[in-house]
Amino acid sequence: MAHISIKNLSVEFKVYGSNARSLKKQLLSHATGGRIASNADDSITVKALDDISLEICHGERIGLTGHNGSGKTTLLRTLAGIYKPTGGSIEIEGTIGALLDPASGMDPEATGIENIYLRGYVLGMSKKEIDTKIGGIAEFTELGKFLELPVKTYSAGMYSRLGFAISTAIRPDILLIDEGIGAGDAGFREKVVQRTQEFVSSAQIAVFASHDHAFLQDMGAQFLAFEHGKIANNNTA
Repeated sequence: MAHISIKNLSVEFKVYGSNARSLKKQLLSHATGGRIASNADDSITVKALDDISLEICHGERIGLTGHNGSGKTTLLRTLAGIYKPTGGSIEIEGTIGALLDPASGMDPEATGIENIYLRGYVLGMSKKEIDTKIGGIAEFTELGKFLELPVKTYSAGMYSRLGFAISTAIRPDILLIDEGIGAGDAGFREKVVQRTQEFVSSAQIAVFASHDHAFLQDMGAQFLAFEHGKIANNNTA
């Protein structure tokens, strides 16, 4: 069964050449609650996550809430393997699927069809698996003949549709979703919500980061508030 164990997790980012820009540093410090430290090597250290410990078990849906810069997205990206911890540990049982930036990894010079294969490989699918899913992906996007054109010719909405359709073609054990997953007009957004609900229902664990409490409630998530890189309250017990 899927399980996530996080113990004393910290993630820090070092920014060089910032000490001279005192005004910018003060603004950053104010915006992030003072989680910025000066160093002797003309750098500052931003502590994005500070000593986080959390257990997420099979069947749980967790909604990460908090202001911008509170650590929600950093936690998702660390669980997805995009960021490396600077302290503590993460143990994960189960396959990970991340819907953080559905359009990431696509080649603007390649066609929509070619990008389905490229993005599918990035998500861990074999050519045979992609072959079986390509029809459903194409149908969901409603892009028709545009799939034969380079995606650099797409509008932002078309680009997002394709990325979302590809990313939700897999069914991982553990699902990570960042906010802002909508794509296209109102009619298409209804399809996105329905597809997301199906995506979530098939996952053994789902972790969301969102300001939209109504969305989190619709997904059956327990709220976990973040503040300045720390867990402000824990309602997951």
